[in-house]
Amino acid sequence: MRKNGEQMNNSRPTLALRGVQVWQGLLDRPAQEAIVQSIRSIVAAAPLFSPMTPYGKPMSVQMTSAGRFGWVSDRTGYRYSEAHPRGTAWPAIPASILDIWGKVSESDRVPECCLVNFYRESAKMGMHQDRDEAEFGEPVVSVSLGDDGLFRIGNLTRGGKTESIWLKSGDVVVMGGDARLVYHGIDKTRSGSSSLLNGGGRINLTLRVVT
Repeated sequence: MRKNGEQMNNSRPTLALRGVQVWQGLLDRPAQEAIVQSIRSIVAAAPLFSPMTPYGKPMSVQMTSAGRFGWVSDRTGYRYSEAHPRGTAWPAIPASILDIWGKVSESDRVPECCLVNFYRESAKMGMHQDRDEAEFGEPVVSVSLGDDGLFRIGNLTRGGKTESIWLKSGDVVVMGGDARLVYHGIDKTRSGSSSLLNGGGRINLTLRVVT
């Protein structure tokens, strides 16, 4: 639960691009700081790792997870696993993060995975769909913390025209309904644009129903 002084702003999304809802400034600074503290607890229990793609190329983003499942990638493919690569169970999703899902998802389900992506300097995420889940009827909720990230939104098939928006610390994105399977990615981050994280960088949290 949120402590006194921590707030979520905006009762409705402020922007929609290709059906993707953007809640700009949903989390104020105290709420962001509280969530960063929660992420430190996640990382202490499940350390960040650098996934390998099935093609043998390391991803530029470091990641870990919380919840029943974590998302992993190696030469055997992209998938969800109930264990961290070192063999331990993932920690529970903190209440401060579950609160965001309850605010924006309009879902009766509880997220089973909170994927934590950490971007440093030149790290980026290529255009992709979130389709490793068994349930596409539930939304994907994405939380931005730290440096700005240039978020690109495409189409339901690869290629074609795209739109981009700079996501700032405290912004929340919801991909649901017809936009659940749109291609999307992070082209770059704007180093030094936020003072939230010691040493800089960007954290993206992605909440998902897996089963």
